[in-house]
Amino acid sequence: MAEAGEKPEEAPGRLNGDGPIGVIDIGSNSVRLVVYERLNRAPLPLFNEKALVGLGRGIALTGKLDGKAADSALGAIRRYRALSDQMRAKELHVFATAAARDAKNGPDFISQIEKITRGPVSLLTGPEEARLSALGVISGFRDPNGVAGDLGGGSLEVIDVKGRDIGSGETFPLGGLMLEEASNKSTSKAASIAKEALAKSSVLKKGKGRRFYAIGGTWRSLARLHMSQTGYPLHVMHNYAIKADEALEFCELVGHHDLSSIESIDSVSKSRQPLLPYGAIVLHEIIRVMKPSEIVLSALGVREGHLYELLSDEDQKKDPLLVSCEELAILRSRSPRHARELGPWAGEVIAAMGIAETKEEARLRQAASLLADIGWRAHPEYRGTQAVNIIANGAFVGVDHPGRAFLALAIAYRHDGPPSEGIPNLREIASARLIERARVLGLTLRVAYLISGAMPGVVPRTRVERKGKSLNLILPKDLEDVGGDRVEKQLGQLAKLAGLDASVLIEK
Repeated sequence: MAEAGEKPEEAPGRLNGDGPIGVIDIGSNSVRLVVYERLNRAPLPLFNEKALVGLGRGIALTGKLDGKAADSALGAIRRYRALSDQMRAKELHVFATAAARDAKNGPDFISQIEKITRGPVSLLTGPEEARLSALGVISGFRDPNGVAGDLGGGSLEVIDVKGRDIGSGETFPLGGLMLEEASNKSTSKAASIAKEALAKSSVLKKGKGRRFYAIGGTWRSLARLHMSQTGYPLHVMHNYAIKADEALEFCELVGHHDLSSIESIDSVSKSRQPLLPYGAIVLHEIIRVMKPSEIVLSALGVREGHLYELLSDEDQKKDPLLVSCEELAILRSRSPRHARELGPWAGEVIAAMGIAETKEEARLRQAASLLADIGWRAHPEYRGTQAVNIIANGAFVGVDHPGRAFLALAIAYRHDGPPSEGIPNLREIASARLIERARVLGLTLRVAYLISGAMPGVVPRTRVERKGKSLNLILPKDLEDVGGDRVEKQLGQLAKLAGLDASVLIEK
């Protein structure tokens, strides 16, 4: 432990950069602090804490923030300011949304916050909140196409998003707390209110057949309940997708039935359960009006949208999945340079085998290659299992769940084949095509490690070529002794997947 005035010890498990950077998000239901490791294309939280204070409760009836809720919020913000100082955050960004925006005593509340945080509070308008939510979706998804919807305690914001382009946003007073009070806790009345409000949405009507990106704690809880009921093998919320017709039926169940009678309701925290029916009612009406292809959960919203906006245009264009995978390679592999060399080499091997890749499959191949050595510190018998668990449950964005399953399966095959003990059944998520390509890539990576011993500069000096019905690994003369029975056997197993024989040749 560092003495007073002494420079703190650097953590080797952290990456250098412009950070840490903190964000306090003051919503109508919760107040949250997230401190991110640094500002980059795939920001990773160092610390994440929320307080469910119900700041917006009562505003629909009194027009004012409840005094007790405001005091609880201010207490949480004091703690968050102290924590961000303690974590040496270089910057602290503070947002407030619907409750502080709509309440008559909102300006006084904001003034008190600014004294605590020693800086300005950004009081977001509805359209500004919608815009930042859209940027959060752009930050977290590869080529998004649909409507982003952010449901808080006080309001709902919806906005069109396509690629990096966003449309005009709309805001509706349909947040869980607001709808609960406006309907006097009547779910049938809440449904009527939501129906009347969303019938006016031009944004939703333009989204037919596209995705609806659901943002917000209530919808995450709804998705968690759906995961539990269906026995879904992954518990990763980001990019969890539900077909629209299935989501419509599920929302009908949750919105209009006694929660205690719903199977697996205990998977949702008791503090979140009271607003769950109202979130389901709003989502049900969104699906009815918009007619989307599917509902996709986004773990990224206003906070991440703000950070994305702070990036340069060059950094915004980077692939967040590849950024995350390269960072893991830097932190956990024996040689990050070697990890970077594997992707192009594996691509040449797969092409030599006559296996065609789509653009997305080539991207996933590059990502998996970067992750190929992240489990090396584990006992040899458990390296595959550890790596698979890290990948299956990691904080990756820019990849859907089948793609995540591909990454994990490829690394499992890179070791000793997919382990079953203690990991989710990833084959339920990935297609047969992705599973087979994961197997090919995993065996390709296994050959690469037998040649290189995880050291850089070796694999690029070798090549794999197909000649007739033979897949040939060609080694330079000075690497002749690296070959042998083990390499030939492994190459043979790989070649067999394409119906080929195999040979290890020495370059003359």
